[in-house]
Amino acid sequence: MNNPTSYYIEQKERHQQIVAKLYKKMTVFSTFRILVFLITCFGVYLFYRQWQIASVIGVLGIACFVFLLTKYTDIKAKRELHKKLVTINEEELKIASGNFHDRPQGLEYQSPAHFYSLDIDLFGRGSFFQFINRTSINEGRQQLADELTANNTENINQRQNAIKELGSKPEWHQLYSATASLIKVETEAKNIISWLNDYKPFIAKPMRWLPLVFSLISLGLILLAFLEQLDAYAAFFWLLFGLAIVGLHLKKINVLATNTDKLKDTFKQYALLLDQIENETFTSDLLKQKQQQIQSENKKASAVFAEFSKLLDTFDNRNNFISAIFGNGFMLTDIKNSYQIEQWIIKYHNKVNDWFEVVSFFDAYNSLGNYAFNHPQYVYPNITENKNTIHAKGLGHPLLNPNKRIDNDLNIENEQFFIVTGANMAGKSTFLRTVSLHIVMANVGLPVCASSSEYNPVKLITSMRTSDSLTDDSSYFFSELTRLKFIVDEIAKEPYFIVLDEILKGTNSTDKAIGSRKFVEKLVASNATGIIATHDLSLCEIEKELDEVKNYYFDAEIINDELHFDYTFKAGVCKNMNASFLLKKMEIV
Repeated sequence: MNNPTSYYIEQKERHQQIVAKLYKKMTVFSTFRILVFLITCFGVYLFYRQWQIASVIGVLGIACFVFLLTKYTDIKAKRELHKKLVTINEEELKIASGNFHDRPQGLEYQSPAHFYSLDIDLFGRGSFFQFINRTSINEGRQQLADELTANNTENINQRQNAIKELGSKPEWHQLYSATASLIKVETEAKNIISWLNDYKPFIAKPMRWLPLVFSLISLGLILLAFLEQLDAYAAFFWLLFGLAIVGLHLKKINVLATNTDKLKDTFKQYALLLDQIENETFTSDLLKQKQQQIQSENKKASAVFAEFSKLLDTFDNRNNFISAIFGNGFMLTDIKNSYQIEQWIIKYHNKVNDWFEVVSFFDAYNSLGNYAFNHPQYVYPNITENKNTIHAKGLGHPLLNPNKRIDNDLNIENEQFFIVTGANMAGKSTFLRTVSLHIVMANVGLPVCASSSEYNPVKLITSMRTSDSLTDDSSYFFSELTRLKFIVDEIAKEPYFIVLDEILKGTNSTDKAIGSRKFVEKLVASNATGIIATHDLSLCEIEKELDEVKNYYFDAEIINDELHFDYTFKAGVCKNMNASFLLKKMEIV
């Protein structure tokens, strides 16, 4: 599939047609339901003096009505699914046009103390997370944020293969997302797991047979009363006896009902998602490993969850007054359902966490696969162990307009440090974020915005954006020093790619120049690899003294009293600065 836009247009139109057909079917079944209801009412009225016949007509009428209602509900559910698929494809077309700023920003996952997330706009309005996120459940969204912030350089090829495979299955991951988004889950997975692990059963095992025996006796009494072989009052008193038995456990049953009422939608949703995972064929190692994780000994995980969902739905019928009175009075349904729910919890509670994790994994990785599908022109970095940390051609920022974006080549070796100078607005900061995002995307396993890329995996650490804090009573300068200390401590443990933007901004220019020079020298002495952007040209003198340091710049030219930028990454030192020109141009001075 080389044209995602054409695909989304075709899919949107296809699902719209299906929605229209399903609506017609719903209308037919709705009409039949009304006819069955009217015919049943007329039949009961016609034979109301012969209550046995009227009862048979009523039972048959109700059975037909329930059957038609079930079919109607199934068709309605399919229609809602396809309506969601229409919305998904419309959203993709909207995002492709650059309109994605109303989507979840992921600010809850941002931390100023993180290695890079704040500096490179990983979260927030217009962020990479906002652009890539297609998750439908909270746990999937958390998993996606974790993947983007993990700084994980292990098993990149394995993740690449998984993302490639999911990228080749757009119809599957759209169906997964649509299914996941149809049910609004009230309770977080971690709370469900905690409740299941801490649950204490209250229905004793010997009680398992009581509802069955009681139901058989009730059936016999009702049959005898129907045949007029027994006074109906006997059945009535038996009903009261059944309600009394249930009443002994009512308080604990009500607590269980309150807790499980919040779970039924989650298990219904997860059962459908697990079923989709189980029935799909995967070839990449990571996806097969996750698929095997949901294999149960005798049953599929989807079947186990579906079983629990049905138990909870059945238990929920106690909220129906007639069902509660006659069900408990004649069959002890609350005791039976409570026992079955408790036995399920005892048997499967220790597996639920693993199964939830798989559902969250696929929800997150579908976002990554969707990103790969949407950008067939991007390349997966060739993971190497050679001396080049990054050797990329046509490297660009994936969130910039490709028709206006200027791409650059980058070749930086292990333990090299680039000093980048340039005029204001010439593209230094954008370039730093481009390089940083390349590392993050490559480590995640995503294709990168480049025509080619060779990459020797390395963890990323940045200092580009620092703020003071009234809450922590820390100044801007102290916050920056704390960040630089954090970098020094981390590179002492393992190699990092360091990206710095105009460090020591909170002090005077002389002190800043001396401090910046000493810090870069320390980084080079620590065998660090990275890039620092600066306006301080004196820092470029280090290139003459240290072979590991190279100077690069972004240029600006004043032509016909207008400022022009080419946004091209060049070797050397910037000679043209523009602050004075802009002050005069804007009539500030």
